[in-house]
Amino acid sequence: MVSAWTSGVGAQLAGPGAVTILHGTTFALAAANGDMDGTRPHGFFFRDTRFISGWRLRINGKDMEPLVGTAIEPYKAMFVGRVAGSSLDTESHVLVERHRSLNGGLKERIVVHNYSNTEFAATLVLEVAADFADLFDVKAGIRRPANGSLSHSSNGGLEYTGTVAGHRLGVGVRDAQATPAAGGLEYRIVLPPQGEWSTEVAVDPSIDGEGPAEDARMGQAAGAASLPAARQEAWKERVPTAEVAHHGVGLALLTGRRDLGSLRIFDPLNEGRVVVAAGAPWFMALFGRDSLLASFLSLSVDSSLALGTIQTLAERQGRASNPQTEEEPGKILHEVRLGSSPSKELGGSGAYFGSVDATPLFVTMAGEMTRWGVGGQALERLMPAMDAALGWIERSTAKDPDGFLTYQRSTPTGLANQGWKDSWDGVTFADGRIAEAPLALCEVQGYVYTAYLGRALIAQQAGDVALMRHYADKAQRLKAAFNDKFWLADRGYLALAIDGERRQVDSCASNMGHSLWSGIVDHDKAPLVARALLSPEMFTGWGVRTLSSRMKAYNPASYHNGSVWPHDNALIVGGLMRYGFVAESQRVATSLMQAAEFLDGRLPELFCGLDRGTHPVPVPYPTSCSPQAWAAAAPMHLLRVMLRFDPVLTEGKLFIDPVLPAEWGEVHLRNISVGSDKINITANGNRFMVEGAPAGLQIVQGRRGPLADMLDVAPGRR
Repeated sequence: MVSAWTSGVGAQLAGPGAVTILHGTTFALAAANGDMDGTRPHGFFFRDTRFISGWRLRINGKDMEPLVGTAIEPYKAMFVGRVAGSSLDTESHVLVERHRSLNGGLKERIVVHNYSNTEFAATLVLEVAADFADLFDVKAGIRRPANGSLSHSSNGGLEYTGTVAGHRLGVGVRDAQATPAAGGLEYRIVLPPQGEWSTEVAVDPSIDGEGPAEDARMGQAAGAASLPAARQEAWKERVPTAEVAHHGVGLALLTGRRDLGSLRIFDPLNEGRVVVAAGAPWFMALFGRDSLLASFLSLSVDSSLALGTIQTLAERQGRASNPQTEEEPGKILHEVRLGSSPSKELGGSGAYFGSVDATPLFVTMAGEMTRWGVGGQALERLMPAMDAALGWIERSTAKDPDGFLTYQRSTPTGLANQGWKDSWDGVTFADGRIAEAPLALCEVQGYVYTAYLGRALIAQQAGDVALMRHYADKAQRLKAAFNDKFWLADRGYLALAIDGERRQVDSCASNMGHSLWSGIVDHDKAPLVARALLSPEMFTGWGVRTLSSRMKAYNPASYHNGSVWPHDNALIVGGLMRYGFVAESQRVATSLMQAAEFLDGRLPELFCGLDRGTHPVPVPYPTSCSPQAWAAAAPMHLLRVMLRFDPVLTEGKLFIDPVLPAEWGEVHLRNISVGSDKINITANGNRFMVEGAPAGLQIVQGRRGPLADMLDVAPGRR
């Protein structure tokens, strides 16, 4: 996932032990001792703008020595430090706690403990700076003159104001116990032996007079103690719980569930509507592809994310043609940004449409939701948006001789690559040459295939036989063309892409695993694709690499050319299982869960693709987002695939046929949504038991589920 502003520029390192907390459209990123350094990508952010760039606590002129800094909840962190002794032989007796939380704005409670038997007198200074910098600049390490200035100080408070792109920005920093000082707040304290002192600082940002409270409405009564806490508790009560005999698997599921809950964004204009942001800290925004795939991977956890995501994307669907933003009628956006100066990066708009795959995934999601029994009338009301999206797909594919969906940016500032591997060098030939647009990616044709089948399923449910046959036939023709043009018979795998000269981009890449997931691959070719994915050149022991080590562009520490992405592997696991490669699917799923265990239960956006035989622990990628939505959802999807859990409520059936890895042991799942009902599942190996199934739901032990199997007229029926 690379956003519209990036052209090979990596995120600046936040430093060792950096701590991130987030809630809605606010987040804070700080060093291990709780300080924020404006020369690093630290700060307190609201709607893609950095409001606080400097936040440094000093006691008697000394910085805090960090002892621990951790996020104890997604929206709340604790930092514990000590004041250095007066000499090397003197041990400090003064501990400082900083309890930071996001609840509307930012709040920080500072507690100073004197653990000596003598009185402790000190001057505390909280140095504060505000620069109102754009998120893009902060992430890239671009330093510009500060947009804000200290407009006035009053008893116990500071007020910073600025104007950016015609927007009025302000941030207040207040504490009744403080005395405003040059560049911050000052406190003079005297602690008795074994005594303590505390205070609380509040930070309130606003853009044109509107603050985070307007972003955070949830129908709660005014003055509620903690909106983030209430939301997190409501999430825990609503979503399924998992008890797993294997500690590592259970931890990955628990952490993923918590992280996914923390990445939700609540729509202030539509009560109850929730979408999932792409990831923290740099992608706390709605992304087309990322939010759709994260919603798909987490359907068994919270289907409301899928509905909220497609509703919001439908409202922002392309209406006109704009080369600067790459908007076109019917097209689904790549990303939305809420910053005060989006024109700097997104072609003069807060939305950018440079994504070739978001539109077919949008329609695919509607098909999935139909067979899961999700959405009801709300989904029916979105049919005009679905058909507009299909209109964009059909107009675009009509321009290609083989009917493939291609991309080529319409502005020099847009993304050169517009699939999920959207870094500038994300699509290469085997000899390392950069493939040039227009490009038809192999996985994108699979997404178009599932979009056609999804719309055919919806038409079938509506009794529209003609429309069903129209899209089922289009899917069949696309599948035939795909297997003819993308297959590399001499290599035994699928081409990564077809370029504008009709040449096969011949790299061996993980994208073909998505082709298995979509079902577009012919069955005679699937065993060779599976073999290539599990080859030593592709499979590291921790997961499948994005690019084979035999390729000239291979770099295990790169973003897209040899790294391991959990969401990529989750889809590959589903694709392998779809074609009956149970052992191979289990192998990848188990390796990814083992990687999560080494990473304290949290799968990051990506990690380095180094071989497990020589690197016995997963090697982190330095600027990986964590938590990140589709990575957080990956463990849940892996479990769903191992359970072979497929609701087909269009037929009143739930298909389940577990093949749980033996080392996972017994799994208990409670509160799983199936349509409007909740069920419980206990499984171990191939055995299972379902509790709470409604009378009208037939439990079937066996495999069904993929969209191609839903339609009598569709190809790929098995």
